[in-house]
Amino acid sequence: MIISTIGSHSALQILHGAKKEGFKTTVITDKKRENFYKNFYFIDFILSYEDLDDAVIKINSLKDDGILIPHGSLVEYLGKERVSKIETKIFGNKNIFEWEANQKKKMELLKKAGIKTPEIFESIEDIDRLVIIKLNGAKGGKGYFLAKNKEEAKEGITKLIQSKIIQGEDEIIIQEYVIGVPMYFQFFYSYILNRVEIFGIDIRYETNIDGIRRLPQQYISEREIKPTFVVVGNIPAVARESLLPVALDYANSFVNTTKQLIPPGMIGPFCLESIVTDDMDIVVFEFSGRIVAGTNLYINGSPYSWLYWDEPMSMGRRIAREIKMANEEDKLNLVTT
Repeated sequence: MIISTIGSHSALQILHGAKKEGFKTTVITDKKRENFYKNFYFIDFILSYEDLDDAVIKINSLKDDGILIPHGSLVEYLGKERVSKIETKIFGNKNIFEWEANQKKKMELLKKAGIKTPEIFESIEDIDRLVIIKLNGAKGGKGYFLAKNKEEAKEGITKLIQSKIIQGEDEIIIQEYVIGVPMYFQFFYSYILNRVEIFGIDIRYETNIDGIRRLPQQYISEREIKPTFVVVGNIPAVARESLLPVALDYANSFVNTTKQLIPPGMIGPFCLESIVTDDMDIVVFEFSGRIVAGTNLYINGSPYSWLYWDEPMSMGRRIAREIKMANEEDKLNLVTT
């Protein structure tokens, strides 16, 4: 059996973890990155593609004995139409991709799970506080912007349309901007062990909003710098232990709700992207239904993964361990779609 993934995002830890669990590994990568991936001993095969249609052909060449591990770049790079042509088994529930790519459906799922979320404004005219305007898909924060009133919101949306980042207002979501500490809670749901595991926490490092924090206020106002939210890195975090029961309750509710709305439900890694307020409330503003790049921090395991496994366990290795256990029990069909 060969574990494969697209060369981007969290490919290195996925393939490193797969090798640790005894699998053959393959990266499917843009030809420009081929030399980069040649640096790593744990990658057995490199399949480079000339264009995105060729990428699908390369993925499908592994359909007989391969499993593709999805990450944030899969749908964002290939697009939904190309992903629908993939014949190789995909780890996890590929039906979640459509929900993850739509901000409105994301929030609908979280609300049905009983998870506390920021207020959503259906109309620009309803804006009465600071909001963040967000785009669909795994864009790493690109194009997101803040607005303190409806006039700023209209101006920002017009700029997005003029720059052809979006076609119209139906491609954005207007969300209350919750003040607090960002914490991205990483989880793994195991069908084989029937449990949700808290796997780590990270904070996203975003430009230029994190750069603005280092400037004196006078320079911000003089230059009229507007915050943007393009993710360029991740910072490890550990939460107060009293926050963990709520986070785990949210995760279990999320898993149960996905089973009802998107059968067969959540499989493997996911992330509840949250703000923790000064009232100790966890407010979830997004979810990711697959491995997130913040898990790259924990190649040797996080403070939480050690509590379950008592050995170095990255999220990439945890995925491979689940596939290994499923294969041994003849239950691969339960963890792939």
